[in-house]
Amino acid sequence: MPSGPAVLHRVAIVGASSLLGKELKQVLEDRNFPSSDIVLLDESVMAGTLTEAAGEPTFIRALDQDSFEGARFVFFAGTPADAERNWRTAQAAGATVIDLTGAVSASAGGGVPSIPSLASLLLPPSAPGSAPSAYVSPAAPVIVACTLAAGLAKVQPQRIVLLLFPPVSDRDQPGIEELESQTASLLSFREIDHTVFDAQVAFNLLARYGEASKPGIEDLRAAVSRDVAAYLAGRAPVPAIQLVQAPVFYGYAFAAYAGLSDAGSADSLARLEAAFSGLGVKVAAPGDPPPSNVSVAGESEIHLARIEPDPGVPGGAWIWGAVDNLRLAAANAVRIAEELVANSVH
Repeated sequence: MPSGPAVLHRVAIVGASSLLGKELKQVLEDRNFPSSDIVLLDESVMAGTLTEAAGEPTFIRALDQDSFEGARFVFFAGTPADAERNWRTAQAAGATVIDLTGAVSASAGGGVPSIPSLASLLLPPSAPGSAPSAYVSPAAPVIVACTLAAGLAKVQPQRIVLLLFPPVSDRDQPGIEELESQTASLLSFREIDHTVFDAQVAFNLLARYGEASKPGIEDLRAAVSRDVAAYLAGRAPVPAIQLVQAPVFYGYAFAAYAGLSDAGSADSLARLEAAFSGLGVKVAAPGDPPPSNVSVAGESEIHLARIEPDPGVPGGAWIWGAVDNLRLAAANAVRIAEELVANSVH
């Protein structure tokens, strides 16, 4: 067993003032990541904001040419534009980049997508010494879709359909503030603000935003479908995916339908639930209530209700679940860094 003090690593978070950046810092602390210090970075307008890291007061710093000096890991959790402008600079400074914005994968020679909980099942092993210096940590809906596809692959489904209900926190703090403002205005019979969604999201379900809202639901859906297909790369069936905007602040709820050959069998459903448990998914015990946005708050895992057969379609199975979107995305990114540390890969 190795002895001696643990090696500590300097960590930087770009976009530290975003909801995802704040969650990422919290996950690093909760999981006792071996960091010597956590450098919080953001756009100049946020520089000087007082916050804390590891229980100590600190300030968010503005990005500059020396921001990544000595950093072992640089997480990008703010805007795609910030990541696009700065990830190669971080890479050139010797840091391993872990991108949560999607910008790096869209760049030529970008990072490798990684979901550690699925790596042994879906990804071929890397050759010794071939570890990249940039990784892409997918967003919550991509992780959910890939995990469902991986679990269902064990029973060879004929089709998978996934309906996702994204929260307004996917649009960061402006989305939170708009839902809060709309709710208060509607209850007071005042005109609502619709700067972010260009539509009424409070007390409503939306299959499409207003024309002025960018990106639109169809753009988000296309991006999720593209990223899921790219990650699965033929190793598991790709679900058909639809998004419906929900009037909730945090947490993805989702419903999935799978066409199976023997979904009515209690044994087949039990095997399917065991397959999901083997992927780190928390499946409700008999008699437990189904998960909800509220019940999964602060949880790093995907939560599923008991899988049920469709009462009218032979071979049909329904899956209901929920996940804390910010926590899941942040935890996945930190697990990438943890595996690199454990394997002593730079």
